[in-house]
Amino acid sequence: MSAPARVLVAKVGLDGHDRGVKVVARTLRDAGMEVIYTGLFQTPETVAAAAIDEDVDVVGLSMLSGAHMTLAPLVVEALRARGSNVPVVVGGIIPDADVEELTGAGVARVLGPGASADDVVAAVRSVLAD
Repeated sequence: MSAPARVLVAKVGLDGHDRGVKVVARTLRDAGMEVIYTGLFQTPETVAAAAIDEDVDVVGLSMLSGAHMTLAPLVVEALRARGSNVPVVVGGIIPDADVEELTGAGVARVLGPGASADDVVAAVRSVLAD
């Protein structure tokens, strides 16, 4: 039997809305994954450092502040600068018009408003299979 996937979930920047990320963490845990939650008000550098320290398979970012176009690419850059190719999944209030630019910046999957718990699990499993 293989080890469960390790997923780090984080809130980057000044976004203090944490109910959704806690639901996501529980959803992933209930789907058999090991979840590490970094808490609120993280920087891209602290997320990257935690991802490497925890040897995670996926990083999940919850973005509700509108700063996704700045902060998500910075997390990807911080991971790559540390030699990590861990995929980054971003979810939250993300307009469809921003998805292409985020994926172009290295984000593996984007989940917008209305994504279900099943959508979250499927997105993480999808990047694990890539």
